[in-house]
Amino acid sequence: MSRLQQLYQEMILEHNKHPRNFLRLDPHSHASRGKNPLCGDDYYVYLDIHNSVIKKIGFLGQGCAISKSAGSLMTQSLEGKTIEEAQSLLTLFIDMVGKEITEEEKKRLGKLKVFEGVKEFPVRVKCALLVSRALEDALAKNSGEISTE
Repeated sequence: MSRLQQLYQEMILEHNKHPRNFLRLDPHSHASRGKNPLCGDDYYVYLDIHNSVIKKIGFLGQGCAISKSAGSLMTQSLEGKTIEEAQSLLTLFIDMVGKEITEEEKKRLGKLKVFEGVKEFPVRVKCALLVSRALEDALAKNSGEISTE
């Protein structure tokens, strides 16, 4: 394992052990739930949006290290962004996990690029994307439940 891969793995484990924004946010203006019935990952996401800006964000639930750390890093990345900026970042993250993206696009992702290697493990892609898909749903104000199946 390269030193960079080892650093990425350490960051993922740190965010799993000490997830950021791991809370139920009340009050909230937008919410959704993401479930992966095959592996048991199950998260609720909450956003408090004012004037099209994400003022606060939280997620809560249970899942594997990949899903929890992806939720932690994603919520950190989205706080303070406009809805449009958040949707753009979510789309870019989803693209990165499924295919090759440019170096410039990777820079835009910041710390989220630690999940680039997930595409080498197709069974883990759904884990990395679960909270992001629920956030997409919440931003679209669908306030429903998304499932990876």
